[in-house]
Amino acid sequence: MSLQLSRPAPLRQIEDRGGPAQPLLIAKGLRKWFRLSGGLFGRAATVVRAVDDFDLEVKKGETVGIVGESGCGKSTAARLISGITPADEGEVVLDGESFFAPRSRISREQRRAVQMVFQDSASSLNPRMTITETIAFGPRAHGVSRAEARDYALDLLAGVGLPPSRFGERYPVALSGGQRQRVNIARAIAMRPRLLVLDEPVSALDKSVEAQVLNLLVRMREELGLSYVFISHDLNVVRYISDRVIVMYLGQIVEQADAGDLFATPRHPYTRALFASKPSLDPRHRVQVAPLVGDPPDPVNPPSGCRFRTRCPIAEPLCAAAKPPLDIIPGSGDGHRAACWAAIPGSGHSLSANAGVLQ
Repeated sequence: MSLQLSRPAPLRQIEDRGGPAQPLLIAKGLRKWFRLSGGLFGRAATVVRAVDDFDLEVKKGETVGIVGESGCGKSTAARLISGITPADEGEVVLDGESFFAPRSRISREQRRAVQMVFQDSASSLNPRMTITETIAFGPRAHGVSRAEARDYALDLLAGVGLPPSRFGERYPVALSGGQRQRVNIARAIAMRPRLLVLDEPVSALDKSVEAQVLNLLVRMREELGLSYVFISHDLNVVRYISDRVIVMYLGQIVEQADAGDLFATPRHPYTRALFASKPSLDPRHRVQVAPLVGDPPDPVNPPSGCRFRTRCPIAEPLCAAAKPPLDIIPGSGDGHRAACWAAIPGSGHSLSANAGVLQ
């Protein structure tokens, strides 16, 4: 099945301004704290530190995966990148032009360039609109005529594997989870974006449907020249679809590297614990001891220094005294970074002398 449309798309492809060498998206120092209560009559405000000092670069045609436990800030980071949730601090640059900064406005053209596919395929669709109306809504909001937007929507339905004659006039309640997610993808593609931010797009699907949706995403990236930010807790899915992977813990990035390098030689203790907790189909390789003990700390009052130190098997006093920088690991793959004192030579950690071979 090809995703090439049978007729020209009514919305033009957004122009590539900087060429292939210029990153499509750069996020610098993004921070988002959510106020819960307090702040009145001299009381200190209670805030959840959802995302702290988040940096991201997405090259053109690249898929960057983001992994981590539930509550680590992955979804909040996705909303900051896409401009849905305004950041308290930081900036997002899209193809060389400012996309988002505090107290700035995102243009209609830029808004169209970054689209998001949400985890819950049911609640993200309007139950009172047919599938055709849902997909055609975005183009119509950008000035495309009703007839042209409808034809375009039917074309996209066929492109994502849903025959228009069978599915075009259905409502979301009449579709399965996998079919609804295909509609969400078609709705995003209808805007002719440059970047798709996918927040757990296959987590609610069974494995056979998951494979179909993942293959659809891979095919779309190749045929439409897209870039992805792909968020998931499923390590196998991230490994399959990602070129580069970022690991988050309690609102911060603790490791990032090319997917092959990260899965072959994880450097941060948290990343190694995540990989060790992955279920194995081989009964001889069952996990006998939990690789990660305890719950994540309270994001309202995170630990000092390294936020993982309260659960880390190699934590030392240094880890509580100062936050480790996200530095390149000596002897590792190109751009492999980890925020761990034990992985930084000369840091003062007892294992730092063997940082280049820390496993």
